Amino acid sequence: QVQLVESGGGLVQAGDSLRLSCAASGRTSSTYAMGWFRQAPGKEREFVATISRRGGTTYYSDSVKGRFTISRNVGENTVYLQMNSLKPEDTAVYYCAAASSSSTVAVRTASNVGSWGQGTQVTVSS
Repeated sequence: QVQLVESGGGLVQAGDSLRLSCAASGRTSSTYAMGWFRQAPGKEREFVATISRRGGTTYYSDSVKGRFTISRNVGENTVYLQMNSLKPEDTAVYYCAAASSSSTVAVRTASNVGSWGQGTQVTVSS
């Protein structure tokens, strides 16, 4: 089991930037693909971005492509989500996720998730 702790959320204005961090711990936490999901009030949790075990492959949802960047520091077991040009529609609770299998290349659906973080709130005002 991988334990995940997110940080970096907050209240910002439209056009601002934020960087979320996800600290992973556990015996093999560095061997899993990681991802970020978000859930807005009244909506289902949705995929945002994912990164492969060594960081060589990334995927983004269409809604954040070009504005958000996912990265990871393998040695420090930390995954980041740099969010630029934030919009009010980016307001949500953001969750870090670890793949359920070390053979998973990307975490793009909840069915591939083995561990979730507790979430961090991001609020973007207009």
